Amino acid sequence: MATKIRLQRHGKKGKAFYHVVIADSKAPRDGRFIEKVGVYNPNTNPATIELNFERALHWMQVGAQPTDTARAILSYKGVLYKNHLVNGVRKGALTEEQVEERFNKWVADKEGKIDSKKDSLVKSAEKAKADKLKAEAESAAAKAKEIEAKNAPEEEVVEAPEAEVAAEETTEEAPAAEAEATEEAAPSEEEEPKAE
Repeated sequence: MATKIRLQRHGKKGKAFYHVVIADSKAPRDGRFIEKVGVYNPNTNPATIELNFERALHWMQVGAQPTDTARAILSYKGVLYKNHLVNGVRKGALTEEQVEERFNKWVADKEGKIDSKKDSLVKSAEKAKADKLKAEAESAAAKAKEIEAKNAPEEEVVEAPEAEVAAEETTEEAPAAEAEATEEAAPSEEEEPKAE
């Protein structure tokens, strides 16, 4: 019987998660399986992968063929690398101590990369939150300024009519005085031509 390591879809529409299973290659995708070796949830960032490492390695060694996505998951968790090292021991190229040393070094590097990615995600989220708060504060300050500017001209308008009324009174008095002055000057000018 040809066995495959593949994903079995679960969850709801738009929020799928998967079980990593060992199944007969002729079985339907979500049908009968031999053994469940893990869970894969792509909805989180970074994706959540829980895998029974020993059982997955066992199935790789007995010839189960992973699908493309399952291969990526097994590679991410180090099952493929460990299988490669164990095959080196079988061939006599490596010893058990070398395998453990290399694999532990690889795991440490991988965990460092994952931690740095998580840290960068947290920092970017904090930065985005700080930028959003800053933008909201600027927006609130701009709105407050607009409201203040809107309220300030109303006060000036109230003061301006009083000043205009006072100015109109002085301008009314001034034309009247000018009119009287022109009337007085006009008869004298008329009288002068008659004198000639």
